[in-house]
Amino acid sequence: MTMQLEQPQHIKLKAFGDNRGIFFESYNKKKMIECGITNQFCQDNFSYSTYKNTIRGLHFQKGITAQAKLVLPLHGKIFDVIVDLRQNSQNYLHTHTYLLDSSEPSCLYVPKGFAHGFCTLEDNVSVLYKVDAYYCPEDDGGIIWNDPELAINWPLSGDPVISEKDAKLPTFKNLTVKF
Repeated sequence: MTMQLEQPQHIKLKAFGDNRGIFFESYNKKKMIECGITNQFCQDNFSYSTYKNTIRGLHFQKGITAQAKLVLPLHGKIFDVIVDLRQNSQNYLHTHTYLLDSSEPSCLYVPKGFAHGFCTLEDNVSVLYKVDAYYCPEDDGGIIWNDPELAINWPLSGDPVISEKDAKLPTFKNLTVKF
């Protein structure tokens, strides 16, 4: 019997708008369960990127602290990228990309065993994401954003803004982690 692996999900959120703006539920456990997402999220993370073309990632946690994520842009647009690192997956090394826009509320479910990153498509972008395991520096890992083997077509309109840490991430070929 083949075990069914979790798959990423792009979930549209129902927004209600009027002359004041919009309202939506950013997380509803019952609705997530209806989508097959039963993770017990334990930590919320927030990132703010000042500039367009900021790339964060590709990040993951390994071992017992591997994290599933629920990614939600609060302000602005991002090009979100996930890479399946699960060797027993039929989609091993497959890259999924999503356009997430806070003006069209949606969230992205990223299962454990995926590298995750995003590129901001405008200035002043805020992203919130829930994780189902606490951050553990010893289990932190990543892959360089411009890895030639992954060949991600980032929608950059100039030079990327990246952290010193992310600039030093290894290529997939030099990665020693197995999922």
